[in-house]
Amino acid sequence: MEQSRLKEPIISIKNLYYHYGQANVLENINLDVKKGDFLGLVGPNGSGKSTLIKCILGLQQAQKGEVLLFGEQAAKFRRWDKIGYVSQKASSFNTSFPATVFEVVSMGLFGKVGLFRFLKREHRIKVKEALEAVGMDAYSSRNIGELSGGQQQRVFIARALVSEPELLILDEPTVGVDALSADTFYQMLKDLHRERNMTLLLVTHDVGVMSDYVTNVACLNKTLHFHGKTDEFEKVSKEKLSSFYGHKVHVLDHTH
Repeated sequence: MEQSRLKEPIISIKNLYYHYGQANVLENINLDVKKGDFLGLVGPNGSGKSTLIKCILGLQQAQKGEVLLFGEQAAKFRRWDKIGYVSQKASSFNTSFPATVFEVVSMGLFGKVGLFRFLKREHRIKVKEALEAVGMDAYSSRNIGELSGGQQQRVFIARALVSEPELLILDEPTVGVDALSADTFYQMLKDLHRERNMTLLLVTHDVGVMSDYVTNVACLNKTLHFHGKTDEFEKVSKEKLSSFYGHKVHVLDHTH
């Protein structure tokens, strides 16, 4: 039984449909994310990427099909400490809030420690280790609002990592971050994937990220137009990619 569970995908989406009113947003989505994958989910604005993430996280219920998390239906899933989530910074956190970097990361332990409970030594060690993993340990006593956009996103990654999740989902985490900081940020994710064998799902509009950092690519625009290994995605012609997006696509290479 345990052996068969190990073979189950961490995320399994089957025949998923979602619509707002009469408008179909997602149509017949079939997608598996296996342990150790670093999946890049790409597609144009309005393609349904954020809606799909909300369905995965149980925030929205699809009208048809199912989402399984670690073999369980998302609607019944309760082991949320196994999943870390980082949304777009601007919509997820008020950076004027008077909190230090250490305090922001410790918020990721509220599910285990409890709200307004004092952190034990082992919890403080976990916060320190999470900050070290993203290269922000030296900033632990700084106010979150004093950091650059790229540094703040690293802190939010640490907040998601501190509970030691098996899956990390990031919804366009580099929105509003300059190009150089974004490259450094993507490299950090690649290092986390390699060093921790962590499963990552990165939502991005940046097609150029794919070849340099992720292991698998899913291209979504209402339906799933492509799902496979990165090297297979690199062979897709610009004309075909443009047909997926519904407009001409310019791919920017992030290699330096």
